[in-house]
Amino acid sequence: MQILIVEDESKLAYALQQGLEEEGYTASVALSGEEALRWMERSTPDLVLLDVMLSKRNGLSVLREFRRDGFHSPVLLLTALDSVEDRVLGLDAGADDYLVKPFAFPELLARVRALLRRTTTTPQSALDLANLHMNLTGRTATRSGVALELTSREFDLLEYLMLNRGRVVSREMLTRDVWKETMRYTSLDNVIDVQVARLRRKIDDPFEPKLLHTVRGVGFVLRED
Repeated sequence: MQILIVEDESKLAYALQQGLEEEGYTASVALSGEEALRWMERSTPDLVLLDVMLSKRNGLSVLREFRRDGFHSPVLLLTALDSVEDRVLGLDAGADDYLVKPFAFPELLARVRALLRRTTTTPQSALDLANLHMNLTGRTATRSGVALELTSREFDLLEYLMLNRGRVVSREMLTRDVWKETMRYTSLDNVIDVQVARLRRKIDDPFEPKLLHTVRGVGFVLRED
């Protein structure tokens, strides 16, 4: 997978490049919007990481030109601007997702994986881990053949954890991707912890092996130890 990083802070740009390449991606750096546009004339990346606050040319104008030129691959905006209006402007300009600076590199990787999955795989109809099975079409779940009575929110939470199985997901990721909350004055951490505890009772308490684990101070992971 080829990723283009458009970021005028060279230290950050090359740190992202190194991190992505260590994860097995091919990454290139453009230190300005003009350089990115010239790069796109020669090649088509599978995903673009695009800084909004570029020094010479606003990242949103670069994004609009990408889209006018027929570039359809996903674009993840990197921005220090976190108001609702700023996010709406970015999404309306053609962005697929955004990440507010400063960010944790594992969250960047999770968002990169999610965006690439949308373009490289067909939607899954079922998910399995050990003896846990989810039917996404019928929105049902079983463990060792026993039906699990899940609320709609619990099902969505379990699906997200299954899609990221083996990877730690943070409460911030769950807030954005499951609860769909992008702007709150109060944290959802307590709500998320309660929902995770309820889900754990349903999918783990009566069964072995235990699958849903808490990583203290970081988040949660669904895995078979």
